[in-house]
This record gives sequence, C-alpha cells and structure tokens, in this order.
Amino acid sequence: MLLPAKAEVARHLEEYRAWERLLLVAPMDHAVRDDFENSGYTLCVLMGKRCAREAVDAAEQYLRGGARALGTSKAQAAPSAASASATTYGTGARRPRTPGTVTAFRPAERAVRPGGVPETGQ
Repeated sequence: MLLPAKAEVARHLEEYRAWERLLLVAPMDHAVRDDFENSGYTLCVLMGKRCAREAVDAAEQYLRGGARALGTSKAQAAPSAASASATTYGTGARRPRTPGTVTAFRPAERAVRPGGVPETGQ
C-alpha cells in the first residue's frame, strides 16, 4: 500500500482542525460547514477511511509514527520491488454513494479561510 506523505497529512489535518474551530464559532454558516466537510473528506481519501472521525484518528496516529494507522504492517508499507510489480489493482468500479457523503464542490462565497485570509465572492 502506498502511504501518503506525512507533510501532506499534517497539512490537511491542520486545515481540518482550523475548519472545525470555525464551525464551532459559526455553526449555522453553510460555507464554513461545506469547507469543514470537504477537509474531512480529503482526510478520508488520504487515510483510506470511510468517516472523517476515523480518518482524523488514523492521521494523528500515522503522524505519531505508525504505518499501522492505515491498517498495514511495516512489511506491507514497504513492499519489495518484485511484489510491487506483481500487484494487481481492482476493476476501477466506483463504490455507491452512501447517505451523508460529502461532495467536493465549494460555494462561490466563503467566510474566512483557515489562516485568517478572507476570500471575496465572485
């Protein structure tokens, strides 16, 4: 299994936490909620988890130093060149959407991005 770069995981986890704090301040702001859910979805994709809470936990554990956060052993995390070339991939079929999954679309106007930089509407 190919593991994500720790710097990318750390960056996305920090972004998730920033949106989480903004959502606690403005729970009715739909733009903030959308960005929070999008950042959670990104962590799900990076960490190979189906829910954001599991993805956050896995990201924190991975950053503390474990390949086991992704459900792999160290032997699976660094396969040999021979086994990597023999790896086969799935058919590419898409999983059905489940209720509550988040889309990657963002509204044209948002409140304030993490880092305090306001964005203007289009």
